[in-house]
Amino acid sequence: MQPRSSIARLVIYLLLISGSAVFLFPLIWLLCTALKPIEQTMKMPPTWLPRAYYAVIDGSRVEVTRDYQIVDPSVLVRPLTGPEATKPLLVPRSAYDRVNGTVRRLVFDQGNQREELTPVRLLKTVEPGDWHVTQSSATKVRTRELGWDVVPESSIETTLKPRWENFRIALETMGGKSIEEAQGSVSARETGFGKDTAVPFSTFLGNTLWVCVLGVIGSVLSNAIIAYGLARISWRGRGALFAVTLATMMVPFPVLMVPLYSVFKSLGWIGTLKPLWVPAFFGSAFNIFLMRQFFLTIPRELGEAARIDGCSEWGIFWRIVMPLSKPALAVVALFHFLWAWNDFMGPLLYLTRKHTFTLALALQNYQNQHGGTQWHHLMAASAVVIIPIVILFFFTQDTFIKGIATT
Repeated sequence: MQPRSSIARLVIYLLLISGSAVFLFPLIWLLCTALKPIEQTMKMPPTWLPRAYYAVIDGSRVEVTRDYQIVDPSVLVRPLTGPEATKPLLVPRSAYDRVNGTVRRLVFDQGNQREELTPVRLLKTVEPGDWHVTQSSATKVRTRELGWDVVPESSIETTLKPRWENFRIALETMGGKSIEEAQGSVSARETGFGKDTAVPFSTFLGNTLWVCVLGVIGSVLSNAIIAYGLARISWRGRGALFAVTLATMMVPFPVLMVPLYSVFKSLGWIGTLKPLWVPAFFGSAFNIFLMRQFFLTIPRELGEAARIDGCSEWGIFWRIVMPLSKPALAVVALFHFLWAWNDFMGPLLYLTRKHTFTLALALQNYQNQHGGTQWHHLMAASAVVIIPIVILFFFTQDTFIKGIATT
């Protein structure tokens, strides 16, 4: 076989890198969004890196949010009379009378629109291109009123600043706390939001691990026993039963939803975690097929020699076949763990109480619980949910590839 030339090798590497970039792009974008404030997640054109902007408001250098750029010449004034006498007012320059120190304003009086003259004091003139900025709520969480100003673009300082606190806030609000409570601006007693219904993130994580671990145990044991019977023991109808087992893979889950729900309801399991892990102890067609094919590669002479020495069929299975099948067992365990961790349809059907939710269902519930999507917190929560799976696959990829290759 001729060795590949350097050009062919370069082309292969470029194709692999390009394909990897396509798959890595959503993950990188998720992590970048998780570290941004909410206003930067919706910015167009989008930015990759989280930034922080600083400007001087009321004589203090504070972190600000860039709201919008001024388009028309304007003036920043402060009314001398009325309820707005202490608040700055941004009006078009054409509405400001420099001689008399008044501005023309449109006001609504009992639903009727009218124009009035308001005496004001000029604070500054505003040019097109200046930025309307508002003090960031992260720097002033204990007060509800945030200062604002209009400043030139050249006076705004820009730095890179990842918002690591998004992860903490996301995990706390996922369980039912309000964003203000998670930020520390108010207490649960003040809002009453989530006071009695908040569920800690550890509960969702514990439910998911419970389902995954029990499911892995049941899946490995049940599928190994069934696959051993189909691969190593001769009995009438074995081939037909194996064909029927494989045929069940063509039955879509929506067809089984109503019958399974009726069965679990009659058992009193609706609202518990049992429907999510008990079925794993009854085998699945794909895993049975995977392990049967691996068992067929183990020499029968090993079992026959053990049988001559007085070993039972169960002893052959447990002492010889199972230790030699670690790669296949690891693949089945990894497949089921990944499936159970990401399963959404099952928890959606069978779980009715929030304290029994798994991570997948809690994440979906979190998206809608505050009346609007906080994209930076949602991405932070999503990153926390998927990172354990990425780490698990990273450390088990050699075993996974070996098990697939040998099967």
